[in-house]
Amino acid sequence: MDVIKKIHDKTAVIGIVGLGYVGLPMAVAVARKGYKVLGVDVSDHAVTSVNKGENYIGDVDDAELKDLVEKGLISASISYDPLVEADVIMTAVPTPLDKYQQPNSSYVRDSTDSLAAVVSKYTLIILESTTYPGTTREIVVPSLEKKGFVIGEDMFVAFSPERVDPGNPDYSTANTDKVVGGMTAKCNEISKAFYEAILDAPIHTVSTPEIAEMEKIYENTFRNINIALANEMTILCERMGINMWEVIDAAKTKPYGFMAFYPGPGIGGHCIPLDPFYLTWKAREYTYHTKLIEIAGEINNSMPEYVIQRAIKILNKKGLSISKAKVLVLGVAYKKDIADPRESAVERVIQELETLDVKFDLNDPFVAKFHNEFNDKHYTTIPLEKLDIKSYDLILIVTAHSCYDYQSIVNTGVPILDTRNGTKGIKADNITLL
Repeated sequence: MDVIKKIHDKTAVIGIVGLGYVGLPMAVAVARKGYKVLGVDVSDHAVTSVNKGENYIGDVDDAELKDLVEKGLISASISYDPLVEADVIMTAVPTPLDKYQQPNSSYVRDSTDSLAAVVSKYTLIILESTTYPGTTREIVVPSLEKKGFVIGEDMFVAFSPERVDPGNPDYSTANTDKVVGGMTAKCNEISKAFYEAILDAPIHTVSTPEIAEMEKIYENTFRNINIALANEMTILCERMGINMWEVIDAAKTKPYGFMAFYPGPGIGGHCIPLDPFYLTWKAREYTYHTKLIEIAGEINNSMPEYVIQRAIKILNKKGLSISKAKVLVLGVAYKKDIADPRESAVERVIQELETLDVKFDLNDPFVAKFHNEFNDKHYTTIPLEKLDIKSYDLILIVTAHSCYDYQSIVNTGVPILDTRNGTKGIKADNITLL
Protein backbone atom coordinates (compact mmCIF):
# COMPACT_ATOMS: atom_id res chain seq x y z
CA MET A 1 0.00 0.00 0.00
CA ASP A 2 1.20 3.53 -0.74
CA VAL A 3 2.83 5.15 2.31
CA ILE A 4 0.98 8.45 1.87
CA LYS A 5 -2.36 6.64 1.71
CA LYS A 6 -1.55 4.78 4.94
CA ILE A 7 -0.63 8.09 6.58
CA HIS A 8 -3.90 9.67 5.48
CA ASP A 9 -6.10 6.77 6.64
CA LYS A 10 -4.06 6.42 9.86
CA THR A 11 -3.15 2.80 9.32
CA ALA A 12 0.55 3.74 9.17
CA VAL A 13 2.65 2.42 12.05
CA ILE A 14 5.23 4.91 13.34
CA GLY A 15 8.57 3.90 14.83
CA ILE A 16 10.64 6.19 17.04
CA VAL A 17 14.23 5.31 17.90
CA GLY A 18 15.37 7.14 21.04
CA LEU A 19 12.80 7.95 23.73
CA GLY A 20 14.51 10.91 25.34
CA TYR A 21 13.74 14.63 25.44
CA VAL A 22 12.97 14.63 21.70
CA GLY A 23 11.65 11.14 21.05
CA LEU A 24 9.11 10.74 23.84
CA PRO A 25 7.30 14.06 23.24
CA MET A 26 7.20 13.16 19.54
CA ALA A 27 5.78 9.72 20.38
CA VAL A 28 2.98 11.38 22.35
CA ALA A 29 2.32 13.92 19.59
CA VAL A 30 2.03 11.11 17.01
CA ALA A 31 -0.11 8.80 19.14
CA ARG A 32 -2.37 11.73 20.04
CA LYS A 33 -3.35 11.82 16.36
CA GLY A 34 -4.41 8.17 16.45
CA TYR A 35 -1.32 6.42 15.07
CA LYS A 36 0.24 3.33 16.62
CA VAL A 37 3.75 4.17 17.86
CA LEU A 38 6.55 1.65 18.41
CA GLY A 39 9.39 3.11 20.46
CA VAL A 40 12.92 1.75 20.72
CA ASP A 41 15.52 2.72 23.30
CA VAL A 42 18.71 1.19 24.70
CA SER A 43 17.65 2.13 28.24
CA ASP A 44 15.81 -0.55 30.22
CA HIS A 45 14.49 2.20 32.48
CA ALA A 46 13.04 4.18 29.57
CA VAL A 47 11.42 1.14 27.96
CA THR A 48 9.98 -0.15 31.23
CA SER A 49 8.70 3.28 32.20
CA VAL A 50 6.97 3.85 28.85
CA ASN A 51 5.29 0.45 28.91
CA LYS A 52 3.98 1.23 32.40
CA GLY A 53 2.78 4.63 31.23
CA GLU A 54 5.18 6.34 33.61
CA ASN A 55 6.55 9.66 32.36
CA TYR A 56 10.13 10.86 32.88
CA ILE A 57 10.20 13.90 30.57
CA GLY A 58 9.18 17.37 31.75
CA ASP A 59 7.27 18.39 28.63
CA VAL A 60 5.11 15.25 28.51
CA ASP A 61 1.79 15.15 30.35
CA ASP A 62 1.79 12.20 32.76
CA ALA A 63 -1.90 11.41 32.39
CA GLU A 64 -1.84 11.67 28.59
CA LEU A 65 1.11 9.27 28.28
CA LYS A 66 -0.58 6.74 30.56
CA ASP A 67 -3.83 7.00 28.60
CA LEU A 68 -2.11 6.51 25.23
CA VAL A 69 -0.18 3.47 26.52
CA GLU A 70 -3.35 1.93 27.99
CA LYS A 71 -5.09 2.41 24.63
CA GLY A 72 -2.28 0.46 22.95
CA LEU A 73 -1.12 3.44 20.90
CA ILE A 74 2.37 3.58 22.43
CA SER A 75 4.67 0.69 23.32
CA ALA A 76 8.43 0.42 23.71
CA SER A 77 11.14 -2.18 23.23
CA ILE A 78 14.90 -2.55 23.43
CA SER A 79 14.77 -4.67 20.29
CA TYR A 80 14.52 -3.18 16.79
CA ASP A 81 12.58 -6.23 15.54
CA PRO A 82 9.08 -4.71 16.02
CA LEU A 83 10.04 -1.94 13.57
CA VAL A 84 9.64 -4.41 10.69
CA GLU A 85 5.99 -3.32 10.63
CA ALA A 86 6.75 0.43 10.73
CA ASP A 87 5.87 2.64 7.76
CA VAL A 88 7.64 5.72 9.11
CA ILE A 89 10.63 5.68 11.47
CA MET A 90 12.08 8.73 13.20
CA THR A 91 15.53 8.54 14.78
CA ALA A 92 16.28 10.85 17.69
CA VAL A 93 19.44 9.44 19.25
CA PRO A 94 22.20 11.44 20.98
CA THR A 95 24.97 13.13 18.98
CA PRO A 96 27.44 14.15 21.70
CA LEU A 97 30.91 15.63 21.37
CA ASP A 98 34.02 13.80 22.52
CA LYS A 99 36.72 15.35 24.69
CA TYR A 100 38.30 16.86 21.57
CA GLN A 101 35.03 18.64 20.66
CA GLN A 102 34.48 16.30 17.73
CA PRO A 103 31.06 14.77 16.93
CA ASN A 104 30.45 11.23 18.12
CA SER A 105 28.29 9.76 15.35
CA SER A 106 28.33 6.23 16.71
CA TYR A 107 24.74 6.40 17.99
CA VAL A 108 23.44 7.47 14.57
CA ARG A 109 25.55 4.84 12.81
CA ASP A 110 24.60 2.01 15.17
CA SER A 111 20.90 2.83 15.15
CA THR A 112 20.85 3.10 11.35
CA ASP A 113 22.63 -0.24 10.96
CA SER A 114 20.11 -1.85 13.33
CA LEU A 115 17.25 -0.30 11.36
CA ALA A 116 18.67 -1.45 8.03
CA ALA A 117 18.65 -5.03 9.31
CA VAL A 118 14.90 -5.09 10.03
CA VAL A 119 13.22 -2.32 8.01
CA SER A 120 10.72 -3.21 5.29
CA LYS A 121 10.51 -1.80 1.77
CA TYR A 122 8.72 1.52 1.18
CA THR A 123 9.48 2.83 4.66
CA LEU A 124 10.21 6.51 5.33
CA ILE A 125 13.22 7.00 7.62
CA ILE A 126 13.74 10.47 9.10
CA LEU A 127 16.81 11.45 11.10
CA GLU A 128 15.95 14.11 13.71
CA SER A 129 19.18 14.07 15.73
CA THR A 130 21.07 17.37 15.54
CA THR A 131 24.30 16.75 13.68
CA TYR A 132 26.75 18.09 11.12
CA PRO A 133 25.74 18.72 7.48
CA GLY A 134 26.23 15.54 5.48
CA THR A 135 25.31 13.00 8.17
CA THR A 136 22.16 11.76 6.45
CA ARG A 137 23.88 11.28 3.09
CA GLU A 138 27.16 9.94 4.51
CA ILE A 139 25.90 7.61 7.26
CA VAL A 140 22.19 6.86 6.93
CA VAL A 141 21.93 6.37 3.16
CA PRO A 142 24.96 4.03 2.68
CA SER A 143 23.76 1.76 5.48
CA LEU A 144 20.41 1.31 3.75
CA GLU A 145 21.92 0.97 0.29
CA LYS A 146 24.13 -1.89 1.52
CA LYS A 147 20.90 -3.81 2.12
CA GLY A 148 19.88 -3.29 -1.51
CA PHE A 149 17.38 -0.48 -1.03
CA VAL A 150 17.13 2.23 -3.69
CA ILE A 151 16.58 5.60 -2.05
CA GLY A 152 13.59 7.40 -3.50
CA GLU A 153 12.15 4.21 -5.02
CA ASP A 154 11.72 1.49 -2.39
CA MET A 155 13.15 3.37 0.61
CA PHE A 156 12.66 7.02 1.55
CA VAL A 157 15.09 9.09 3.61
CA ALA A 158 14.98 12.64 5.01
CA PHE A 159 16.41 14.83 7.72
CA SER A 160 14.21 17.01 9.90
CA PRO A 161 15.81 18.92 12.78
CA GLU A 162 14.12 18.61 16.14
CA ARG A 163 12.86 21.84 17.64
CA VAL A 164 12.29 21.36 21.34
CA ASP A 165 12.35 24.17 23.89
CA PRO A 166 11.86 22.57 27.32
CA GLY A 167 9.67 24.59 29.63
CA ASN A 168 8.27 26.81 26.87
CA PRO A 169 4.55 27.29 27.67
CA ASP A 170 3.67 28.48 24.17
CA TYR A 171 5.54 26.16 21.81
CA SER A 172 5.70 22.36 21.96
CA THR A 173 6.61 19.61 19.52
CA ALA A 174 3.06 19.67 18.17
CA ASN A 175 2.77 23.37 17.25
CA THR A 176 6.29 24.36 16.20
CA ASP A 177 7.06 24.91 12.51
CA LYS A 178 8.88 21.93 11.00
CA VAL A 179 11.67 21.90 8.40
CA VAL A 180 12.40 18.75 6.41
CA GLY A 181 14.87 17.95 3.65
CA GLY A 182 14.49 14.72 1.70
CA MET A 183 17.01 12.85 -0.44
CA THR A 184 14.59 13.05 -3.37
CA ALA A 185 11.38 14.86 -4.29
CA LYS A 186 9.42 11.72 -3.41
CA CYS A 187 11.11 11.59 0.00
CA ASN A 188 10.03 15.19 0.59
CA GLU A 189 6.49 14.50 -0.55
CA ILE A 190 6.04 11.62 1.90
CA SER A 191 7.79 13.47 4.72
CA LYS A 192 5.58 16.51 4.32
CA ALA A 193 2.43 14.37 4.26
CA PHE A 194 3.54 12.67 7.47
CA TYR A 195 4.38 15.81 9.42
CA GLU A 196 1.22 17.56 8.22
CA ALA A 197 -0.77 14.64 9.62
CA ILE A 198 0.81 14.71 13.09
CA LEU A 199 1.69 18.37 13.72
CA ASP A 200 -0.45 21.48 14.07
CA ALA A 201 2.12 23.73 12.40
CA PRO A 202 3.40 24.65 8.94
CA ILE A 203 5.80 22.19 7.27
CA HIS A 204 8.66 23.72 5.26
CA THR A 205 10.46 21.47 2.77
CA VAL A 206 13.97 22.21 1.56
CA SER A 207 15.78 20.66 -1.38
CA THR A 208 18.37 18.49 0.41
CA PRO A 209 19.07 16.95 3.82
CA GLU A 210 22.24 19.07 4.03
CA ILE A 211 20.19 22.29 3.97
CA ALA A 212 17.98 21.02 6.80
CA GLU A 213 21.05 19.87 8.76
CA MET A 214 22.79 23.21 8.28
CA GLU A 215 19.61 25.12 9.10
CA LYS A 216 19.52 23.57 12.57
CA ILE A 217 23.19 24.31 13.20
CA TYR A 218 22.67 27.87 11.98
CA GLU A 219 19.75 28.40 14.40
CA ASN A 220 21.81 27.51 17.43
CA THR A 221 25.07 29.06 16.23
CA PHE A 222 23.15 32.32 15.77
CA ARG A 223 22.07 32.13 19.40
CA ASN A 224 25.52 31.10 20.61
CA ILE A 225 27.23 34.04 18.91
CA ASN A 226 24.69 36.60 20.09
CA ILE A 227 24.88 35.32 23.67
CA ALA A 228 28.66 35.66 23.43
CA LEU A 229 28.21 39.28 22.35
CA ALA A 230 25.96 39.92 25.35
CA ASN A 231 28.52 38.28 27.64
CA GLU A 232 31.42 40.28 26.25
CA MET A 233 29.44 43.52 26.52
CA THR A 234 28.64 42.61 30.13
CA ILE A 235 32.32 42.27 31.00
CA LEU A 236 33.03 45.66 29.42
CA CYS A 237 30.01 47.31 31.05
CA GLU A 238 31.09 46.09 34.49
CA ARG A 239 34.44 47.82 34.06
CA MET A 240 32.71 50.97 32.86
CA GLY A 241 30.15 50.97 35.66
CA ILE A 242 27.23 50.50 33.27
CA ASN A 243 24.23 48.23 33.92
CA MET A 244 24.16 45.89 30.91
CA TRP A 245 20.68 44.60 31.73
CA GLU A 246 19.34 48.14 31.48
CA VAL A 247 21.24 48.60 28.22
CA ILE A 248 19.46 45.54 26.77
CA ASP A 249 16.06 46.72 27.99
CA ALA A 250 16.66 50.07 26.30
CA ALA A 251 17.90 48.49 23.06
CA LYS A 252 14.92 46.19 22.69
CA THR A 253 12.56 49.17 22.56
CA LYS A 254 13.65 49.46 18.93
CA PRO A 255 10.87 47.81 16.90
CA TYR A 256 13.17 46.54 14.15
CA GLY A 257 16.75 45.38 13.62
CA PHE A 258 17.39 44.23 17.20
CA MET A 259 16.77 40.95 19.01
CA ALA A 260 17.44 40.73 22.74
CA PHE A 261 19.98 38.18 23.98
CA TYR A 262 21.08 38.07 27.58
CA PRO A 263 24.35 37.42 29.43
CA GLY A 264 24.73 34.62 31.91
CA PRO A 265 27.11 32.29 33.76
CA GLY A 266 27.65 30.12 30.69
CA ILE A 267 25.80 28.24 27.97
CA GLY A 268 23.70 25.24 29.00
CA GLY A 269 21.45 22.57 27.53
CA HIS A 270 21.87 19.90 24.91
CA CYS A 271 21.96 22.20 21.84
CA ILE A 272 23.67 25.59 22.03
CA PRO A 273 26.88 24.44 23.76
CA LEU A 274 27.33 21.56 21.30
CA ASP A 275 25.87 22.35 17.89
CA PRO A 276 28.36 25.02 16.73
CA PHE A 277 31.20 22.55 17.24
CA TYR A 278 29.62 20.13 14.76
CA LEU A 279 30.09 22.86 12.17
CA THR A 280 33.63 23.86 13.17
CA TRP A 281 34.61 20.19 12.93
CA LYS A 282 33.01 19.71 9.51
CA ALA A 283 34.51 22.97 8.22
CA ARG A 284 38.02 21.54 8.58
CA GLU A 285 37.16 19.05 5.85
CA TYR A 286 36.81 22.06 3.56
CA THR A 287 39.99 23.74 4.87
CA TYR A 288 37.97 26.53 6.46
CA HIS A 289 38.48 27.91 9.96
CA THR A 290 35.25 29.17 11.57
CA LYS A 291 36.85 32.00 13.53
CA LEU A 292 33.73 33.82 14.73
CA ILE A 293 32.08 30.63 15.98
CA GLU A 294 35.18 29.54 17.87
CA ILE A 295 35.70 32.96 19.45
CA ALA A 296 32.06 32.95 20.61
CA GLY A 297 32.65 29.55 22.16
CA GLU A 298 35.72 30.82 23.99
CA ILE A 299 33.81 33.78 25.42
CA ASN A 300 30.86 31.69 26.58
CA ASN A 301 33.09 28.98 28.03
CA SER A 302 35.00 31.59 30.06
CA MET A 303 31.89 32.92 31.82
CA PRO A 304 31.91 30.50 34.81
CA GLU A 305 35.42 31.70 35.66
CA TYR A 306 34.29 35.32 35.24
CA VAL A 307 31.38 34.67 37.62
CA ILE A 308 33.80 33.44 40.29
CA GLN A 309 36.00 36.50 39.76
CA ARG A 310 32.97 38.70 40.38
CA ALA A 311 32.14 36.67 43.50
CA ILE A 312 35.68 37.16 44.79
CA LYS A 313 35.34 40.95 44.42
CA ILE A 314 32.06 40.98 46.37
CA LEU A 315 33.53 38.92 49.20
CA ASN A 316 36.71 40.98 49.30
CA LYS A 317 34.60 44.06 49.99
CA LYS A 318 33.35 42.23 53.09
CA GLY A 319 36.92 41.44 54.09
CA LEU A 320 36.53 37.75 53.23
CA SER A 321 38.57 35.53 50.98
CA ILE A 322 36.48 33.18 48.88
CA SER A 323 38.23 30.13 50.31
CA LYS A 324 36.91 31.10 53.75
CA ALA A 325 33.40 31.89 52.53
CA LYS A 326 30.21 29.86 52.59
CA VAL A 327 28.25 30.16 49.35
CA LEU A 328 24.66 29.21 48.48
CA VAL A 329 24.13 28.40 44.80
CA LEU A 330 20.53 28.83 43.63
CA GLY A 331 19.58 26.86 40.54
CA VAL A 332 21.35 23.96 38.84
CA ALA A 333 19.06 23.37 35.83
CA TYR A 334 20.38 24.82 32.56
CA LYS A 335 17.38 27.16 32.22
CA LYS A 336 14.63 28.37 34.49
CA ASP A 337 11.55 26.37 35.42
CA ILE A 338 12.74 23.00 34.07
CA ALA A 339 14.31 19.91 35.66
CA ASP A 340 17.10 19.38 33.13
CA PRO A 341 20.68 19.97 34.38
CA ARG A 342 22.42 18.73 31.20
CA GLU A 343 25.38 20.92 30.23
CA SER A 344 24.29 23.44 32.84
CA ALA A 345 26.63 26.33 33.54
CA VAL A 346 26.48 25.32 37.19
CA GLU A 347 28.77 22.38 36.46
CA ARG A 348 31.66 24.66 35.61
CA VAL A 349 30.77 27.10 38.40
CA ILE A 350 30.93 24.22 40.90
CA GLN A 351 34.23 23.10 39.46
CA GLU A 352 35.64 26.61 39.96
CA LEU A 353 34.34 26.72 43.54
CA GLU A 354 35.88 23.36 44.39
CA THR A 355 39.21 24.37 42.88
CA LEU A 356 39.25 27.25 45.38
CA ASP A 357 38.15 24.98 48.29
CA VAL A 358 34.95 26.96 48.76
CA LYS A 359 32.24 25.58 51.02
CA PHE A 360 28.93 25.68 49.16
CA ASP A 361 25.41 24.28 49.15
CA LEU A 362 23.12 23.79 46.18
CA ASN A 363 19.41 24.40 45.84
CA ASP A 364 17.07 23.75 42.95
CA PRO A 365 13.34 23.10 43.43
CA PHE A 366 13.26 21.10 40.17
CA VAL A 367 16.45 19.04 40.49
CA ALA A 368 17.10 16.82 43.52
CA LYS A 369 20.27 15.13 42.28
CA PHE A 370 22.58 15.47 39.30
CA HIS A 371 25.88 14.28 37.93
CA ASN A 372 28.58 16.81 37.06
CA GLU A 373 30.28 15.71 33.87
CA PHE A 374 33.22 18.06 34.40
CA ASN A 375 34.45 16.49 37.62
CA ASP A 376 32.53 13.20 37.50
CA LYS A 377 30.84 13.81 40.84
CA HIS A 378 27.28 13.42 42.05
CA TYR A 379 25.54 16.22 43.92
CA THR A 380 22.36 16.55 45.96
CA THR A 381 20.45 19.81 46.28
CA ILE A 382 18.94 20.98 49.55
CA PRO A 383 15.40 22.42 49.91
CA LEU A 384 15.40 26.09 50.88
CA GLU A 385 13.27 25.45 53.95
CA LYS A 386 16.09 23.31 55.37
CA LEU A 387 18.67 26.07 54.93
CA ASP A 388 19.53 29.03 57.12
CA ILE A 389 20.04 31.51 54.30
CA LYS A 390 21.38 34.20 56.62
CA SER A 391 24.31 31.94 57.51
CA TYR A 392 25.84 32.30 54.02
CA ASP A 393 28.41 34.88 52.98
CA LEU A 394 27.19 34.98 49.38
CA ILE A 395 24.16 33.87 47.39
CA LEU A 396 24.93 33.02 43.78
CA ILE A 397 21.90 32.93 41.48
CA VAL A 398 22.83 30.69 38.55
CA THR A 399 19.32 29.75 37.39
CA ALA A 400 16.51 32.22 38.01
CA HIS A 401 13.53 29.94 38.61
CA SER A 402 10.20 31.77 38.72
CA CYS A 403 9.19 30.08 41.97
CA TYR A 404 11.95 31.72 44.01
CA ASP A 405 10.75 34.45 46.37
CA TYR A 406 13.45 36.91 45.39
CA GLN A 407 12.24 39.68 47.69
CA SER A 408 12.53 37.39 50.71
CA ILE A 409 15.98 36.25 49.59
CA VAL A 410 17.10 39.85 49.19
CA ASN A 411 15.63 40.75 52.58
CA THR A 412 18.09 38.38 54.31
CA GLY A 413 20.75 41.00 53.66
CA VAL A 414 23.21 38.40 52.37
CA PRO A 415 25.24 39.71 49.39
CA ILE A 416 23.81 38.37 46.11
CA LEU A 417 25.51 37.87 42.77
CA ASP A 418 22.63 37.59 40.32
CA THR A 419 23.84 36.16 37.00
CA ARG A 420 20.34 35.99 35.45
CA ASN A 421 18.64 39.23 36.57
CA GLY A 422 16.16 37.21 38.59
CA THR A 423 15.95 40.09 41.09
CA LYS A 424 14.84 42.52 38.38
CA GLY A 425 12.77 45.33 39.83
CA ILE A 426 14.13 44.92 43.35
CA LYS A 427 16.32 47.76 44.62
CA ALA A 428 18.77 46.78 47.32
CA ASP A 429 22.42 47.43 48.16
CA ASN A 430 23.18 43.71 48.58
CA ILE A 431 22.38 42.87 44.90
CA THR A 432 25.13 42.74 42.31
CA LEU A 433 24.13 41.95 38.74
CA LEU A 434 26.49 40.04 36.49
